[in-house]
Amino acid sequence: MKIEIEEKYGAVIVQLKGNVMGGPDAQSLHDTFHKLIDEGKKNIIVDLGDVKFMNSSGIGMLISGYTTVKNAGGNFIIARAADKIQSLLIITKLITVFEHYETLEESIEAMKKK
Repeated sequence: MKIEIEEKYGAVIVQLKGNVMGGPDAQSLHDTFHKLIDEGKKNIIVDLGDVKFMNSSGIGMLISGYTTVKNAGGNFIIARAADKIQSLLIITKLITVFEHYETLEESIEAMKKK
């Protein structure tokens, strides 16, 4: 999994690419969220548009990130989740926990209102 970070319109977009399956990637993503929060960047959009596969450990990484950001008083939005990943979120009922949008533009607009 690769992590790319871009700042846009008062939000930080954390783009995940490849397979999100836990392991060493979980620590890397965890460190990324903590670094952003330490820098005072608490409006975070996680872009899943280039994620090919996500397992239960990957879902756990999202939950951990969500909890970290929310506990720091931040906002956490998921964008561009593919149908397979959206199905995972529906099955696990996490679709009711995560704020999510189909496009980055919708996510950015939602973040601006926070």
